[in-house]
Amino acid sequence: MDQFMPAIPLKGARVVVVGEGEAAQNKLRLFRTAPCELVWYSLQRKAPAPNDLKPGTTVVPGRVPLGAFRGAALVFIGVEEEQSARRLARRARRSGALVNVVDNLDLCDFYTPAILDRGAVTVALSTGGAAPILARDIRSAMESVIAPGVGLLAEAAQGLREAVRQVAPSVDARRRFWEFALRGPAARLADAGDRAGTRRALIEALDRFRDGGTASDGIVHLVGAGPGDPELLTVKAARLIRDADVIVHDRLVSPEVLDRARRDALRIDVGKTRGAHPVPQERICEILIEHASQGKRVVRLKGGDSFIFGRGGEEVEAVRAAGIAVEVTPGISAALACAANAQIPLTHRDAAQAVTFVTGQPKKGGGDLDYAALAAPSHTVVIYMGVTTAAQTASRLIAAGRHAATPVAIVEKGSLPGERTILTTLRDLPEAIAREAVAGPAVIVIGEVVRYAPAQVCGLALEAERAAA
Repeated sequence: MDQFMPAIPLKGARVVVVGEGEAAQNKLRLFRTAPCELVWYSLQRKAPAPNDLKPGTTVVPGRVPLGAFRGAALVFIGVEEEQSARRLARRARRSGALVNVVDNLDLCDFYTPAILDRGAVTVALSTGGAAPILARDIRSAMESVIAPGVGLLAEAAQGLREAVRQVAPSVDARRRFWEFALRGPAARLADAGDRAGTRRALIEALDRFRDGGTASDGIVHLVGAGPGDPELLTVKAARLIRDADVIVHDRLVSPEVLDRARRDALRIDVGKTRGAHPVPQERICEILIEHASQGKRVVRLKGGDSFIFGRGGEEVEAVRAAGIAVEVTPGISAALACAANAQIPLTHRDAAQAVTFVTGQPKKGGGDLDYAALAAPSHTVVIYMGVTTAAQTASRLIAAGRHAATPVAIVEKGSLPGERTILTTLRDLPEAIAREAVAGPAVIVIGEVVRYAPAQVCGLALEAERAAA
C-alpha cells in the first residue's frame, strides 16, 4: 500500500484555496456541498467567481495577507510559479495546515483524490498523483454500481446509532443488526429518496430485532442480464446482482456476469437446453418464492431481457400470487445486441418499416406464426432459438411469398468471445447452418436490412445471389 487515506471531518473546518483559473476553481468545486468554512485568495483584484461556487465562500482578492492560513485544516495552492508556491506552502505549514500544491507532487503533504460524493458516504480514489485521469475513470465506473441512496441510508443509520447500541450491546449483535437492516426495505426507500420512509424502515427493523426477529420482507427482482458481455448490463442490473442474497440464473448468463455477484451469494443454476429441462418452470417459480419468503433478496437472472421469450411474465405472475414483492429490470435483448454488433439496422427507412421478434420454439399446442404477415418485403424478422427449426421456417416464409434470395444474417454468440456473423439467403439458410456448424446461442435476422451491414462483412455475395435468383 503506497498511500493511507484518512477521512478528515469537514464540519466547521477551515479550507483555504489560493490561486486563479481552473487550477483553483477545480479545488473550490470539491467543497461546494461540504459543511466547512471555505476561503479563496484569488490573487487578482477582480477575480470572476465561478457560477457553482459554494454559497458563503469568502473571496479575498489580491495578495495573500499575513495570517491567511491561521486555523486552516487544508490549504490548496494553485500557483504556477514554483518559488511563490514554495513560499505559500511554507507559510501554510507553519500555521499547522496540510498542504496540496497543484501539479507539484514534491510540495504536497497529501494528494487530491477523485471523489465519489454520496452525502454521508464519501469514496476517495488516488493514484498518488501518478495518473489522476485513471482515478477519475475508476470513479466513473463506481458511480454506476453504488446505489444513489447510500448516503441517505448512512445518514439515517447515524441517527439511530445510540438506540441500536442499547438494543444490541455487543459488537457482534450490532453487526448482525446492521447487516439485516441496511439490506432490507430501508435501502430501497433510500434509493427512492424517501428520507422519512428510510428512517421509519430502520426503526421498524430495530423493533423486529429487539423482539428476536431477523427476517425482513423478501423481494424478487427479474433482471435482464443482456447478451453476455458484462459491460452491456444496465447500471441498475449490475447493482442488483451485486446486492443479491440469491441468484437464480439461466445457462445463457455468462460467467463474467455472475462474477459481479457477492462471493457469499447463493447461486442456483436452472438452465435449460433443447429437450432437457432439469428444473421445470413450476419448480423455478417455487424456488423464487421459497427464498424470498425467507426475507432474502432474490435475483432471477435471465439472458437478454426477461420479458422477451424468457417466460418472465409467468414468473412475475407466480410471485405476485404468493404475496411477495416483485420488480422487473429490463436488459438488452439478444436481438438488439447481435444486430448492433453486426451493424445491421433492424429498421431502415429504405428497407424495413417494421420488425418482429419471433421464437423458433413455440409452445406445443399453441398458435402458429402468421407467415403471411412475416413475408412482407419491408418487414424485418428476428428469430430467437431458431437454429434447429430453420429449414421449416425458411420454407414456410418462402411459401408465404417471401423472396428466396432475401438476405439473412446468423449471429452466433453475440457479444461473447467467438462471436461470428454468417451471411446467407433465405433459400440457403438451412445449408449455411449445417455447413458452418452453428450450435448457438444464435439469432437469425431476415430482411433487406441485412444489406446495410458493413461492406467488409457483407461483401457482394448477397447481390450476386439476388441477381441469379
